[in-house]
Amino acid sequence: MNHLRTAIVHEWLVNYAGSERVVESFTNLWQAAEVFCLVDFLNDEQRKIILKNKIAHTSFIQKLPFSSKDHRNYLPLFPKAIERFDLSDFNLIISSSHAVAKGIRKNIEQLHICYCHSPMRYAWDQSEHYMNGLKGSIAKLFISYLKKWDLKSAEGVDYFIANSNHIAGKIKKIYGRDSTVIYPPVDVDKFSIGTSKENFYITASRLVPYKRIDMIAEAFSKMPDKKLIIIGSGPEEKKIKSVSLKNIEILPHQDQSSIKQFMQKARAFVFAADEDFGIVVVEAMACGTPVIAWNGGGTKESVINGKTGILFPKQNIDSIVNSVTEFEKIENNLDSQIIRNHSEKFSRTNFEKSICEFVTEKTALHFHNV
Repeated sequence: MNHLRTAIVHEWLVNYAGSERVVESFTNLWQAAEVFCLVDFLNDEQRKIILKNKIAHTSFIQKLPFSSKDHRNYLPLFPKAIERFDLSDFNLIISSSHAVAKGIRKNIEQLHICYCHSPMRYAWDQSEHYMNGLKGSIAKLFISYLKKWDLKSAEGVDYFIANSNHIAGKIKKIYGRDSTVIYPPVDVDKFSIGTSKENFYITASRLVPYKRIDMIAEAFSKMPDKKLIIIGSGPEEKKIKSVSLKNIEILPHQDQSSIKQFMQKARAFVFAADEDFGIVVVEAMACGTPVIAWNGGGTKESVINGKTGILFPKQNIDSIVNSVTEFEKIENNLDSQIIRNHSEKFSRTNFEKSICEFVTEKTALHFHNV
């Protein structure tokens, strides 16, 4: 596997979030690989972790005005930008894709394995946002184009890996393709069980609409005797403050060390988003802290109801309130060490082992005559 000239393709490198952790593992495994992305604006610390101090090959979008902060505004150009990369000199292409990375062009001799975080969200899950941002027929034509391009680009993938059964279902429904599930890497070794609990609940997230932090705040406003700490920043902050009573404390984004301490001390971590997987949920469990989460998306695969937390059935306020009541009835029966042990299933070590085995098997099949 290591003798193959390898290219790693990702959408954009501008921060260190869930999908970038996957790229980090790819560069751990394929140290000689070259990385391709639409834009690369990593700071020095992020570059050291994700790219091992390398500079990625970037598209023409890198040089467009305001691309460092507003690269998503160039969405209509993404398909053409990714298709312009010439990867003809590489044997193995590994893409980390939630939008267009899987649309890289390849020839029949090359092997393309796609780690799919999600089918293109802009075409399938978030199209309404772009329909609102554009006008009438223009918006419909644009979304229609994205969907057609996305479906066509999936044909160039030899093997799909899904980051959860939830996403595997979407890959099957949208692309008509089977996939192998390998859960994304969580750095559980950077978290540990705390020595004592305090009387508060916690949630941490970017304050954007789909995270549903406003719903959690409204639920706890109906439970004024229970303290909630919200950690995060974003455009929803004003709205969340407007629905929060005095029992809710909102803190700006914190570093990992601070979030770890809050997670260790909290009675439970509360999560209401429809996530592809939800790394932060596993990080909370790595602290031995139970999770109260919506029974949907990727979280229904990482949280064991009644053992590592509580899964509530509906994304609404009453469901959260009821789940907190249910949690407090069984809280003393939940074992922090069992919760911690469960989180280790999602470790980076396990991820890299599974990815390495998968790629080794598929390259052997594809290049058996090489």
